[in-house]
Amino acid sequence: MVTEYGVAVYGILFLIIFVETGLIVMPFLPGDSLLFAAGALCANEATGLNLGILIGLLSFAAILGDNVNYAVGRFLGVRATEVKFRGKRIVKQKIFRRHPCVF
Repeated sequence: MVTEYGVAVYGILFLIIFVETGLIVMPFLPGDSLLFAAGALCANEATGLNLGILIGLLSFAAILGDNVNYAVGRFLGVRATEVKFRGKRIVKQKIFRRHPCVF
């Protein structure tokens, strides 16, 4: 994949890490194993991936994604707990009774 896409691999990795940390509905992406594999690919000089660039870029993606996730939560706030699916709330109210200081 690295030899086929070249520099675009940095963008693909950035998007995967950003989406995993920034979008509430995408926590199932392979972030940890992806970081390990990308680091291993950096060890091979034939791939052309630079470890320094990768660390900086993916750190920025994770921080940016975290801030986007926070902003969405801050904007939606308690309204997100009122969302219903098939007539039932997605977030159970007993969670709020156990942890009243959360909201």
